Amino acid sequence: MIIQIGLLPRIDSIKQIRQKIGITQKKLATMTGVSTSMINQIESGRSQPSYDTAKKIFDSLAKLEGESSSHTAGDFCSKDIVKLKPSNTLHDAIKKMHQLSISQIPVFNNSEVVGVVSEDGIVKHLADVGESELKKAKLADTMDPVPPIVDFDTPANVLIPLIRYSKCILVSKKSKIVGIISASDTLKMME
Repeated sequence: MIIQIGLLPRIDSIKQIRQKIGITQKKLATMTGVSTSMINQIESGRSQPSYDTAKKIFDSLAKLEGESSSHTAGDFCSKDIVKLKPSNTLHDAIKKMHQLSISQIPVFNNSEVVGVVSEDGIVKHLADVGESELKKAKLADTMDPVPPIVDFDTPANVLIPLIRYSKCILVSKKSKIVGIISASDTLKMME
């Protein structure tokens, strides 16, 4: 599973994922090269792992989950990505969301993703600034942070914990964004 820097799942999901796979803290510790005591402390919230340790843990969990899943992020992502630019207004975003019946749109500066605008985010800004200001506001000033980005070949069952904490997941192939997965796309996995 390739997840870009700073975009790992939440640390508090480690225990849930580990238990879902059905492995012990000891096995996870052995796979990641840390002590069983450290895994226990991380899972109980008594210790925060370094980025490298967290990445090793999530990569190990993804590998184990992948062994039990044949579907990948590429199987479930929508290849038609609706995009906006930081210079677009929230009015542009609202209009496009309504027109296409979607609830989030990634914001790109050329080919680089720089954030995401979502219905939830728009509602929060509406409460802060009022409707007349909202429509004129630029996405650069109001967008949410970049959503998680996973590799095209990431096992599908790794996506569930990610989508719980993010409105969408972007899918990349050879460092290029090629798809988007929304909460409704993850429902396809249940079929």
